[in-house]
Amino acid sequence: MPEPVLLAADLGTTTLAGRLLSASGTLRAEAEVENPQKAFGSDVVRRLDAAKAGHGGDLQRLLSGGVNQLVETLLEQSGCQRAQICAAAVAANPAVTHLLTAEPVDPILFPPHRPKQLWGERVDASCFGVDLPVPLYIFPLLSGYVGGDLLAVLLAADVSAGEPALYIDLGTNAELALWDGQRWLATSVAAGPAFEAAHLSCGISCRPGAVHAVRCCADHFALDVVGRTPPLGLCGSGFFSAIRCGVLTGLIDRRGQLRRAADVETLHARYQIETDDGPAFQLYRDAHRQILIRQSDIRAFQLAKGAVAAGVDCLLERAHLSASQVQNVTLSGALGATLDGPDLKEVALLPEVMLDKVRFVPSAVLDGVQAFLLAAEGEAWVRRLLMQVKPFPLSGTPSFERRFLQSLDFS
Repeated sequence: MPEPVLLAADLGTTTLAGRLLSASGTLRAEAEVENPQKAFGSDVVRRLDAAKAGHGGDLQRLLSGGVNQLVETLLEQSGCQRAQICAAAVAANPAVTHLLTAEPVDPILFPPHRPKQLWGERVDASCFGVDLPVPLYIFPLLSGYVGGDLLAVLLAADVSAGEPALYIDLGTNAELALWDGQRWLATSVAAGPAFEAAHLSCGISCRPGAVHAVRCCADHFALDVVGRTPPLGLCGSGFFSAIRCGVLTGLIDRRGQLRRAADVETLHARYQIETDDGPAFQLYRDAHRQILIRQSDIRAFQLAKGAVAAGVDCLLERAHLSASQVQNVTLSGALGATLDGPDLKEVALLPEVMLDKVRFVPSAVLDGVQAFLLAAEGEAWVRRLLMQVKPFPLSGTPSFERRFLQSLDFS
């Protein structure tokens, strides 16, 4: 008789990721596909606006089609049949959850951002156009701005030591949670698509040809490219490290301003060129293409990193903790898993005292959904965790706005 398998999925704004597991936890397949809702915008606010304007059905069909494609890919990889799936669960941010389930989006678009339906239950997936032989468990939302994806991350977190810990899921919608020793404070910030290189003049997705890391050498920059092909553009992690290198070599000042070549005192000045829009950082050029980092790209990055840094500061303030008291920092998400300490330091994403405590987890959401599926009483576990998490709204608060403006510089 065919072995039953479990389906875990992380439905992100940009990427839909999934795993097939045996009942004992053995990985049978892992895959990801693009979220096809990007046709309506790379960020969730544009998609929610589109749903409000009457395109909710289109957005749901796109998303359910993407989930079905993900399941097909996993089944192909594993050699399993659809009928072998005996349990399935998904986690997503509030916007993606609403767009999957065709819930009205007004409650999360407008204050006080309280969803009418929080989920945390098993439903007939066919109602959403998803082809599964079993009910689908949808991780509960914590609020209109903190979703089941962060809850899944916290489910897999180990805070048994009781020491303060910080979790950050870096993406288009960055979600943050701080363990103060007794409970979680959770929030989210609109980082925008810059962390994933969307809407950047030099940005592409992480695929062959994408620069995923940039290294400073004595008189040049070395590029690490996916697939070892000629570079086509920068993915999120590549842009992150390119900014770091630009700051280190003086091409970009600490305020995020591109400097003119004549004002750069290092041998890397030759990478600075003049364009109709002013100075630009020419990272690569060959006979076919030119990869430029423009001032508008740097500003988009500053807005994203400033939002995350301000969110961390506000959580610490609310918990009456200093940055030095936090003993563990976890960065998750596709971007968070590819960064390193020097990247974080030069762009001032986190307080410097935290940097040697950072660990990177590439698939923290999937890890949490997997833990739920393998637990004997997964739903009761989630309910207990919900009792320990307090959502903390930041958007529009004077404290956040003040700290956001203070966090834009690379210092």
